[in-house]
Amino acid sequence: MRKTLRTHILKVASELFNNNGIQATGVDKIVAEADVAKMTLYKHFPSKDDLVIAYLNKKDEEWRSALEQTVNENGNTPVEKILAIFDYLDTWFKGSDFQGCTFINTAAEFSGITHPFHEQSAEHKKLLLQYLVNLVKDTGIKEYEEASDILYFIIEGAIVTELIHRKGDSAIKAREGAKRFINSYIN
Repeated sequence: MRKTLRTHILKVASELFNNNGIQATGVDKIVAEADVAKMTLYKHFPSKDDLVIAYLNKKDEEWRSALEQTVNENGNTPVEKILAIFDYLDTWFKGSDFQGCTFINTAAEFSGITHPFHEQSAEHKKLLLQYLVNLVKDTGIKEYEEASDILYFIIEGAIVTELIHRKGDSAIKAREGAKRFINSYIN
């Protein structure tokens, strides 16, 4: 029961943080929406900061797990695996709950680079870049770090572009650009 209540509070808080932002979501709102006592929330999360850290950890785990699953299911070759990242983005962008990237949004809300939430957002992006480096290395591209950086910029650009314009084609266009870019290294 205790684990279930913690999960429930985290789920409600996550939805509120996603829809309204972290700073705009107060503890009182979370307590009301979760239909729990404030002391119950604090029993599971000693502070709002602890709740936010749990939220960011959960989002990181879910996002990277779903990305890796899509890449492994859709890609047979190293290049196909890289391009499958854009398949994942396309599905994510078209989802009814797409509100942009949790970590870009959080870094924007907490722009001080030493703020724990900003640091956690930077860590998420660092792990994404490292994942890309590993995928690009598998292609045999000698300049894998440079190529990974550029692919990372294409991915991040697609995320921000879709958030702003909401045309539904950002991932497909980014995929085509990434494909041409990779081919310029391989061919």
